[in-house]
Amino acid sequence: MTLSLIKRVLLILSVGMLVGQPLLALEPLKDRTAETSATVPALRKFHAVIFKIWHTAWPNKDYDMLAALFPEIEKGVIEVANAELPGILRDKQATWRKGVEKLQEIVKEYKIAMEAKQKQPLLDAAEKLHSQYEVLVRVIHPPLRELDDFHAVLYVIYHYYMPQNSLEEIKGSIEKLQEKMVTLNNAVLHPRLKGKEEAFRTARNQLDKDVAELAAVVPSNEIGKIKAAIETMHTSYKALEHVFE
Repeated sequence: MTLSLIKRVLLILSVGMLVGQPLLALEPLKDRTAETSATVPALRKFHAVIFKIWHTAWPNKDYDMLAALFPEIEKGVIEVANAELPGILRDKQATWRKGVEKLQEIVKEYKIAMEAKQKQPLLDAAEKLHSQYEVLVRVIHPPLRELDDFHAVLYVIYHYYMPQNSLEEIKGSIEKLQEKMVTLNNAVLHPRLKGKEEAFRTARNQLDKDVAELAAVVPSNEIGKIKAAIETMHTSYKALEHVFE
């Protein structure tokens, strides 16, 4: 191999490495984005058959359609049962699993009624299937989008930056956290949740206070105090979340 050819090969390899580096750098960000997205694709996909049941077959008492939809129902429930929750929903795992097991029980009832050609039990099972689907949706999505958005920022701070003592990363997240808190402070509860208004306001006010205290302590660069403030804020977030349970 001539010297010029060797140089050319080395140049190509060098360029390839430089081009590849940005792509590699994007991988952790891509993974982080997926982990902080409170979505379960299998459940979203399952909505298609639920929609057919609830808006056509059930109200029209179309028993033939309910029976014809069963293979799609069965397939969808298997996919939901095999779905993995993203990291941001790790604390919902037990509730999710319990909800999925209930969904599977309802599908068994649905199948029994369908095979026995029992019309009313089949309608009842279809109604329960729809209700249980909504239960699972509520498990992964809080009643307030603003609370979900706040949690997406808090999650990265609490599960990544704080354990790694990443002071600069924490500092860089405070402004975004405060922005999400402002939005949350302006959120209005749905009328069906008005009974929780007082508890919601009390818990939200405490979280707002803790966010402000974290922002105040961050400039000190004292990681111990900063981590303590994050822990306090996280506890207040959980208290606010529990208001809706």
